[in-house]
Amino acid sequence: MAKHNQTFACQSCGAVYNRWRGRCEACNGWNTIVEETGAASPVSGPVATRPSRARGRVFPLEGLSGEAKEAPRTSSGIAELDRVTGGGFVRGSVILLGGDPGIGKSTLLMQASAALAARGERVAYISGEEAVGQVRLRAERLGLSGAPVELAAETNVEDIVATLTQGRPPALAIIDSIQTMWTETVESAPGTVTQVRGSAQSLIRFAKTSGTAVILVGHVTKDGQIAGPRVVEHMVDAVASFEGDQGHHFRILRAVKNRFGPTDEIGVFEMTDGGLAEVPNPSALFLAGRDLAAPGTAVFAGMEGTRPLLVEIQALVAPSALGMPRRAVVGWDPNRLSMVLAVLEAHGGIRLGGHDVYLNVAGGLRIGEPAADLAVAAALVSSLSGAPLPSDAVYFGEVGLSGAIRPVAQAPARLKEAQKLGFARALMPHGRGEAPERGFPAESLRHIADLVAGVAAGKAAPRGGRRPPVPAYDPEE
Repeated sequence: MAKHNQTFACQSCGAVYNRWRGRCEACNGWNTIVEETGAASPVSGPVATRPSRARGRVFPLEGLSGEAKEAPRTSSGIAELDRVTGGGFVRGSVILLGGDPGIGKSTLLMQASAALAARGERVAYISGEEAVGQVRLRAERLGLSGAPVELAAETNVEDIVATLTQGRPPALAIIDSIQTMWTETVESAPGTVTQVRGSAQSLIRFAKTSGTAVILVGHVTKDGQIAGPRVVEHMVDAVASFEGDQGHHFRILRAVKNRFGPTDEIGVFEMTDGGLAEVPNPSALFLAGRDLAAPGTAVFAGMEGTRPLLVEIQALVAPSALGMPRRAVVGWDPNRLSMVLAVLEAHGGIRLGGHDVYLNVAGGLRIGEPAADLAVAAALVSSLSGAPLPSDAVYFGEVGLSGAIRPVAQAPARLKEAQKLGFARALMPHGRGEAPERGFPAESLRHIADLVAGVAAGKAAPRGGRRPPVPAYDPEE
């Protein structure tokens, strides 16, 4: 008779304990430890009589003298999705896709499945949350009801693998979602750490042996993290996050981890009546409709992976009647804002201790690189002084604690994107010999005091009354 082992596992991080505890010591989560029961395989007989497990095959490492060949990829038919995955789906790879409910994960995967199946590839869409009829209704709304995609509503991993192994291996298999899957080898409820880990391991083994690219859809928690054990993110080859705000019509697919391509790459989509449409020029989308004469706005030339991206930084500095002024940030790191405010007060001569500060990245985009420090500082100084910044200029640079403006990487790509959208100049750090684009003047700044002095002297006003161009967003561009 099988012997049962009782363990207690944290449902947030996957840590295992031998008894129940109120707080997990690994992730500091409260009331996340749940009792789980698993069947241990019986072991009988001496070690010498056990069958040998050395049954694996070994393969020679060929091509040592030649050039390394790139892993074969299968294009999804969606350029933005291929950009995030590094050029397409690698055979035998496993991708974990997370996102808020209703953000458009199933819509994106249905469009990718239909595009791939239209080229003659075998594609399987396995839904553990919806019936086959519900999936067909979504396909009809997207105009993809005629796509030769194989649909199934199943949650048992063994049945799914047995079905997919019949016939030729699928080029793509979608599991929606991994939290609903369960395997017979684990005696736990679906959704627990043990079941999610065991189901993911079985699907990963199937992907590696058959060469099928598998996409696992994962739920997210309230703070935006993918639910379930973090060990699943370490097991898969790539992790992508589908981001977006319900108040905005665009969605961002961001690569968090990718063994076969660059990380921090993004793909921008627009939610339309016919599904998700690609946005090949996201800079024009984020800058469309901005107020050119309003103080407190600066255009930041940033980088998202290998793609240059222009976005508007909005700041509002207002006198505060509270004993402790408010600091509200949307789309940026609040700790980074506190640092920039301290540098402006210590080295720029700007007194912001009695003012409320509100900072927003227009369009709902989240920025993580320190190159936005200079644009944020320019927007803060402009809002406090009431002088609008030149709307034909872009800003980028890292601000140090000493007030020095430090250079950032990929300056030529940022300047090229700004010049393409009609901007006339750039305010950037005193760089490392990176030459700006021809015909694109760049003003080098060494210290934060240079920026403050320029705004105070009125250099931020548009020159000669010239009204800079406003990039127009064309969804078909």
